[in-house]
Amino acid sequence: MDLGIAGRTALVMGASRGIGRGIAEALGREGARVALSARAADALEQVAAGMDAETAVLPADTGDLEGMAALPARAADALGPVEILVTNTGGPPPGGALDHPREAWEEAYRSLVLAPQALMEAVLPGMRKRKWGRIVNVASSSVREPIPGLALSNAHRMATIGLFKTLADEVAADGVTVNSVATGLFATERLASLHGSMEDAERAALEQVPAGRLGTPEEYGDLVAFICSDRAGYLTGTVIPLDGGRLRSV
Repeated sequence: MDLGIAGRTALVMGASRGIGRGIAEALGREGARVALSARAADALEQVAAGMDAETAVLPADTGDLEGMAALPARAADALGPVEILVTNTGGPPPGGALDHPREAWEEAYRSLVLAPQALMEAVLPGMRKRKWGRIVNVASSSVREPIPGLALSNAHRMATIGLFKTLADEVAADGVTVNSVATGLFATERLASLHGSMEDAERAALEQVPAGRLGTPEEYGDLVAFICSDRAGYLTGTVIPLDGGRLRSV
């Protein structure tokens, strides 16, 4: 299936590992030019070296909002104007509702809400002018069912969904789609750290996921590649669960 994104420029946040890497690689396989961004330059270079696509390595920190606002211009200088934006801006540390100091709440807000807002504000004028754009938010199943012990993620990811849903309505007539993926249990380093080990995460999936296993970053990337495609031009303002059937809520 031709997804119609060959030659388009994508900016993928958190592309050095896990889900972000899976997304970047999937977009590259479909012929997109991919700007890879995360804090770790060396890890990004390794990802770029393994991709059969035109890439640019753009280290950046989501806590630096001025840097976020400037990042799409850096991508455009390297590969062309950003037509696909993936806001995978990381996960804050675990803890209960009253376990974190105010500084941690502010840091999570910058990373999960303000960083995507800064990126979108930078790319949207060009997308609207060209009458084509795709913005995808890597969210969590916690936006449907809050996850115990992840208060920072639960609260701020819900705020991001509100931002994305509002924006989707404002730019739909300009050919720009804005969607989120409610991420379930995927085989990533972060999930392994939350569960203590990858083996423990796999055991949890056997008990909690109807599919009986963890998802893979490659599967995640394939879904995002479709959301970013010409074929998905009528899909916007959505939160799409990708969790092996784990969410029970309607």
